[in-house]
Amino acid sequence: MVTINGKSVAAEGKTLAAYLAESGYATKRVAVELNGEIVPKVAYDETVLSAGDEVEIVAFVGGG
Repeated sequence: MVTINGKSVAAEGKTLAAYLAESGYATKRVAVELNGEIVPKVAYDETVLSAGDEVEIVAFVGGG
């Protein structure tokens, strides 16, 4: 299991880009931390999630 925003998720083996897409995140509007390190957007396609990983996803929202 992978811990994403504090919840256990069966996402091991998926790329970060695939997880974000299937979860409805717009990659241009998020920041992702993997095991305490910020993941550059250019690395989302090649970053594969593994059991035990801890991921924090922050989505930016505009408004007025």
